[in-house]
Amino acid sequence: MHARNTGPDPLNPFPMAGQNRVGLLKPLVDDPLIEIGEFTYYDDPDGPEHFAERCVLYHFPFVGDRLVIGRFCALATGVTFIMNGANHAMDGLSTFPFNIFGHGWEAGFDPASWAAAIRGDTVVGNDVWIGREAMIMPGVTIGDGAIVAARSVVASDVPPYAIVAGNPARTVRMRFSDADIARLVRLAWWDWPVERIGEALGPIRAGDLEALEALAARPR
Repeated sequence: MHARNTGPDPLNPFPMAGQNRVGLLKPLVDDPLIEIGEFTYYDDPDGPEHFAERCVLYHFPFVGDRLVIGRFCALATGVTFIMNGANHAMDGLSTFPFNIFGHGWEAGFDPASWAAAIRGDTVVGNDVWIGREAMIMPGVTIGDGAIVAARSVVASDVPPYAIVAGNPARTVRMRFSDADIARLVRLAWWDWPVERIGEALGPIRAGDLEALEALAARPR
């Protein structure tokens, strides 16, 4: 009888023996404003356990914006998420944040002038690969299956299965046809039970969409 193909324990932060530079983030990040799906990993020789403090910047509880990252994402060293706490009020003549220094400069400050700059949650889909030192700006949504090239600055939404690069990041090409992208998003293999994902590794690796659909249609 063969052992069940369930993959690594998603709650084991270091599933690769002798490779503690690679860590699964779900068990490593304990922050109510950060949600990370199972099997998403961060690779950093200085320790993936420092992801939240080193890679998620200007993330202040009083702002309340969330970072949501899906399952099976691959994050390379130095990926940075700039959160809404980095924004400055831009309605006046100066963007200098006088109010945060106090000593009388906070008088007359209207919080609504700053709140208008908040762009909402930052959301990364499933099966997304983000290259080394890429920077994701506040409020961006990156679709399922997208690839973000190294050192890109992502300031606008990325469609599912797009490859983006540059500063600001622009779509270089789509990984698949529109029809196949719709099929992949509909299949959402990343949400399957881990045993079924184990069965599907062959079609996933081979790019065999028909076989993946056939597997999805099989009764369980």
